[in-house]
Formats: sequence, C-alpha cells, structure tokens
Amino acid sequence: MFMLLTVAIAPGLALFSYFYLRKQIHKEPSRSLLQTYIYGMMLTFPILFIQYVFKEEGVFDSLFVSNVLFTSGLEEFFKWLVLLVVVYGHVDFEDPYDGILFGASVSLGFATVENILFLLTFGMDEALIRALLPVSSHALFGVVMGYYLGRARFVEESGTKPMLFLAFFTAFGLHFVYNALVMTGGMRMYLLIPFMLFLWWFALKRVKQAHSLSVDQYIRKQRTVR
Repeated sequence: MFMLLTVAIAPGLALFSYFYLRKQIHKEPSRSLLQTYIYGMMLTFPILFIQYVFKEEGVFDSLFVSNVLFTSGLEEFFKWLVLLVVVYGHVDFEDPYDGILFGASVSLGFATVENILFLLTFGMDEALIRALLPVSSHALFGVVMGYYLGRARFVEESGTKPMLFLAFFTAFGLHFVYNALVMTGGMRMYLLIPFMLFLWWFALKRVKQAHSLSVDQYIRKQRTVR
C-alpha cells in the first residue's frame, strides 16, 4: 500500500515542484498552496458522485457527451470555481505567477486522488503512463487556467471578465480535446503524443509570460517604494 501511494502521489509532487521552483521572485507561502492542493483533493469526491448519479440515471444517451463533454466541463468548472471563490481574493495571491501555482495546486490535488483511486482499482501496471498523461495533463490544464486568472487579477488592460472567461473555457477546451483523443482508442490515440507536446509548449509559454508579468509588477512596486 505504501509503495502504491508513493507511486500515485510522486508525479504530482514532482510536477508542482517544477513550477514552484521556477518562480524567481518571492516564493508563495507553502501553507496557502497546500490548502489549495487539499481543496483539489476534496473536489474529487463530489465530482465522482455527480458523474455516478448521471450515469446511473442515464442522463446522457451518448458516451461521447458523457465521457468527453460532460466530464471535461464538470472537472474544469469545479477547479475554476475553487480558484475563483477561495483563491482569487486571497491575500497571498500577489502576482500573475501565483495564478500558475494555485492553478497547478488545485489540479494536482484532484489528479492525485484520481490517480490513487485508479491504481488501487487496477494496480500499478499503468502507473508510468498515468504519470505521463492524466496527471501531467491535469497539471497543465491548471497552469493554463491559473495564467488567465492571474491576468484577470493583475493586468488591468486585459479586462477581468474576459480573462475569467478564458480561464475556464481554455482549460475546458484543452481537456475536451484530450478526453476526445483518449476515447477514440485504436491508432488515433497516437495523436495524444503531438497533443501532449503542444500542451506542454502552450502551458510553458504561459508560465514564461506569467513570470514576465510578475517581474514587471515587482519592478513597478520597487520604483513606487523608492
């Protein structure tokens, strides 16, 4: 059991450490990030419950709608809601890059519990592929969501409402494509390889942009103090 939990949790911690250590200004308080991570973990259970109820009630006739459209929207909406309600107005949300960290935290909290439940059910044979695909993709969806959340909070010329809109719908769109590729099965699943490469490129570009925005904000604050 200890080995299984270690294998399930390690990918999420490794990915979060990568984004956390990239921040070169002041580090975000670990307590706030841990709380957001725990919120993400707690999200797993209401999401699974809603999915179970909808499945048992036969709400959707189409597997595509149920497993791709509904699942993607439900998961990203709950993550977005936590970030909006709990994080957006928090005192520790201090610059655009913090959006990246909080977004990654809530997503990896969710992905970690999902990974534990999967490995408990099906064993560790697919631990590596889950680390490379579901866990990392959730982290990257969270990074993208957090980037637009940071712009909504700190970049006035971007406009708050458009950025909050993009925070949800960009993450949802990426998640939708990912689930659609997974569901197709067969040879089409190999399209996941270029998609994941694109997803990493897209997310890391946002990480770089968020860092630049945070540095600019820091410089402006220092000039104001002087």
